[in-house]
Amino acid sequence: MNLQKRHEIFSRLREHIRQPRSELEYGSNFELLIAVLLSAQATDVSVNKVTAKLFPKANTPEQMLALGEAGVKRYIKSIGLFNSKAKNIIATCRTLIDQHNSQVPEDRVALEALPGVGRKTANVVLNVAFGHPTIAVDTHIFRVSNRTGIAPGKDVLMVEKKLLKFVPEEFKLDAHHWLILHGRYTCIARKPRCGSCVIEDLCEFKRKNIE
Repeated sequence: MNLQKRHEIFSRLREHIRQPRSELEYGSNFELLIAVLLSAQATDVSVNKVTAKLFPKANTPEQMLALGEAGVKRYIKSIGLFNSKAKNIIATCRTLIDQHNSQVPEDRVALEALPGVGRKTANVVLNVAFGHPTIAVDTHIFRVSNRTGIAPGKDVLMVEKKLLKFVPEEFKLDAHHWLILHGRYTCIARKPRCGSCVIEDLCEFKRKNIE
């Protein structure tokens, strides 16, 4: 896929999705970090349901730490991996208090040092909270990148590096959200909605695979 086609793809996605944003609900950088931690192997809808009850009780590292691991579990037990997530949230809060003055750090190395925070979570926080042109590759973005031919790769890191290389500079800040929303609602896994896709004529996906 050449640069001209990639530019047209993102131009159309920008036109189609005018206000790209995370579907996680949060009111601060700390709330965003916790919501993203909770979102691993869980839907944004399920995370929003638990944080709607959790954040009014605890929306700072100190308040979350005061809840304790057992207290956090009571709020998040409806989502997957809640035991390990509660443990990581408490450990992360302790680290934020002890090492970062209770603030979410604007630094990849510091973010990835937080318990439960990997490269994808760090990319989301850097992009959404701090406006860095990072691209967090989840299952939706991995699928769209490979299926369309925008940035094919065998693993998420390869896809991320290709996206950072090939996505035109003017689109990088919002590319993460355009791709994830396109994958979530149009270029879905089992049967992509090609007939209603705004980039159908530019996509390099072989239609015979869905016949």
